[in-house]
Amino acid sequence: MDDLLREFLAETGEHLDVVDVELVRFEREPNNEAILRNIFRLVHTIKGTCGFLGLPRLEALAHAAETLMGRFRDGMAVTSEAVTLILATLDRIKEILAALERRGAEPDGEDRDLIGSLEEMAAR
Repeated sequence: MDDLLREFLAETGEHLDVVDVELVRFEREPNNEAILRNIFRLVHTIKGTCGFLGLPRLEALAHAAETLMGRFRDGMAVTSEAVTLILATLDRIKEILAALERRGAEPDGEDRDLIGSLEEMAAR
């Protein structure tokens, strides 16, 4: 595993830990713009880095979550269902990251279930 990938894994793990905590806060304070900006920025960073490193599966998941959070920024109501869906997406991202760390490559897999749910919710 190269140094760039190792650094990505470490930083992304830290970002995801912050996002987990912030999402719980955001569910309690859905109108808190500072929390939303922080979550959005962290997920956007993860998405961009995945694109740079050629990790399409992770990039697609992060992109779908970012799109839903962008809808929150546009005024869509934050529901516990939406937060639960984003948390499930973050759990999947963590699973893929763990496999990536073990294998040094993104695992094969299909995430249409979560991506479809995120896209559907963002379209409401």
